[in-house]
Amino acid sequence: MQIIPTPLHGAYIVELEPAHDNRGFFARTFCMDAFAEHGLEQQYPQHSISFSARRGTLRGLHFQREPYSEAKLIRCTSGSILDVIVDIRRDSPSFRRWQKFELSSANGSQLYVPKGFAHGFQTLCDDVEVSYLISTRYEPAFAGGIRYDDPAFDIDWPLPVVEVSERDLRWPGFSE
Repeated sequence: MQIIPTPLHGAYIVELEPAHDNRGFFARTFCMDAFAEHGLEQQYPQHSISFSARRGTLRGLHFQREPYSEAKLIRCTSGSILDVIVDIRRDSPSFRRWQKFELSSANGSQLYVPKGFAHGFQTLCDDVEVSYLISTRYEPAFAGGIRYDDPAFDIDWPLPVVEVSERDLRWPGFSE
């Protein structure tokens, strides 16, 4: 696997290096040693998936506050998404910057999101499944979010939003 830095401090794209043969391919999606070499989280006690039926569904922007801040390794296992991360670490050189990535079952790319980022995505097709490795268990009392349409970031989502949870609509703006 290749671990490629992004312009946002501490965030990486993880590219698979499939070994192909007549059966198809085999590839590592995670390796403790490779992650350790790059200073990335190596323990993921929680693994989760999400399924979204409709193109244009939006999930996020989510994070957990300390002491339950979480690093995530995100992979789209069916369909495609536009994944967005926002650096909300006040002491970071990329504070308040965001970046988008297309993750799909076709490209196999994964996104490593360090602690201190808000994360969300929009589905680019119907019937999308996303897999997450998460470094900390979910603690509802420490869950936070930022509205997906917060003018502080002016994220250019590619499609009209057709589905979003009531909870995601209630998140405050970043400056609040």
